[in-house]
Amino acid sequence: MQPDLLIRQANLPEGGAPVDIAIADGTIVEIAQRITIEARETIDATDRLVSPPFVDPHFHMDATLSLGLPRLNRSGTLLEGIALWGELKPLLTHEAVIERALRYCDLAASQGLLAIRSHVDICDDRLLAVEALLEVKKRIAPYITLQLVAFPQDGYLRSPGAVDNLKRALDLGVDIVGGIPHFERSMADGAESVRQLCRIAAERGLPVDMHCDETDDPMSRHVETLVQETLRHGLQGRVAGSHLTSMHSMDNYYVSKLIPLIAEAKLHAIANPLINICIQGRHDTYPKRRGLTRVPELMAAGVNVAFGMDCVMDPWYSLGAADPLDAAHMAVHVGQMTSLAAMKQCFDAVTVNAAAAMGLADYGIAVGKPADLVVLDARDPIEAIRLRPPRLAVLKGGRVIAKARPRESRLEIAGRPSSVAAAHYAPRPPKGGAVA
Repeated sequence: MQPDLLIRQANLPEGGAPVDIAIADGTIVEIAQRITIEARETIDATDRLVSPPFVDPHFHMDATLSLGLPRLNRSGTLLEGIALWGELKPLLTHEAVIERALRYCDLAASQGLLAIRSHVDICDDRLLAVEALLEVKKRIAPYITLQLVAFPQDGYLRSPGAVDNLKRALDLGVDIVGGIPHFERSMADGAESVRQLCRIAAERGLPVDMHCDETDDPMSRHVETLVQETLRHGLQGRVAGSHLTSMHSMDNYYVSKLIPLIAEAKLHAIANPLINICIQGRHDTYPKRRGLTRVPELMAAGVNVAFGMDCVMDPWYSLGAADPLDAAHMAVHVGQMTSLAAMKQCFDAVTVNAAAAMGLADYGIAVGKPADLVVLDARDPIEAIRLRPPRLAVLKGGRVIAKARPRESRLEIAGRPSSVAAAHYAPRPPKGGAVA
């Protein structure tokens, strides 16, 4: 059978020799070092990375692109952002939420970001944002997988009506149970919210994704309750703790107990490097805490760690470009993850790890899987993080849905072509030995 599309000489994220990838009827049908059969269309990926799509497991699509409405967050703090969102909610319209979300999704697709998990606030009795994003989910289904989390932004027990609203949102078709225990009135209420929300998820057969301990308070330890309830209800592998920034401030002895518990419960840990580094440590003078959770230690314990974008141009964050490589780039620096292996882990955190956190089936580059692929103007995952390069082609089901031009100027550095903007340096083994 003649392939519809052939990608030639692609570098894969795991390394190894370049391969050809044959695609027919939207599916990868062959991967080999050289495929001789001709295809109807060919993409030359020589010296370029071909990756599975980027995945964002933590976002707030109901608020995206609302920067400046009705005012700016002057302090840049989490609490002012929540207060500002409370001012904006009554002003939201169904049409405006849809319009902003669709604009964001177009931007995301152009970056090769083809799967997003978005929290949607259910504390508005109208459930306006819920209904709007359910409509968006239908519209973008041909090119982006969107999961929605029923998120009680103002507190599941703290906000009047949130208990009923969350159930209503799930009845409407929202996919995942969310929570925010550290925002309840007391630690006891926070723990109780975790217990109630996990019980609802277990009864409905749904996953859980909680904003958990997004604070600098080392005594905010709701993730411990989340672990306990995950094990109690048999939810292993279906629960995510998002942010987990209090872990940055906890004493090492407690963390030495906590991380093995997280691993035992098979919790997914979703950090948001861009937002965590901006919002946490606001009460510090100097030295200032970074706020990012203990990414290397969690990974070393076998915990699946993924990175999310969280916000783009909204009450909490005035920047962002729908590029998960920005989050990976920040994590490399904030987490001091600069070894070759650690930088590759940061790339995994916005691809395969994030896909695992979202429970995506048929994700990856293998024969029989959907031909959802991204061709990047970079050689490998490390160069992709360093340059955050153009996406030369974005494929969904074997169809090119977005294109970009490669960097125009290239020069020879040590006999290898590279970008003028940031020349690629390939370490060479010293005489008589290898580079570690």
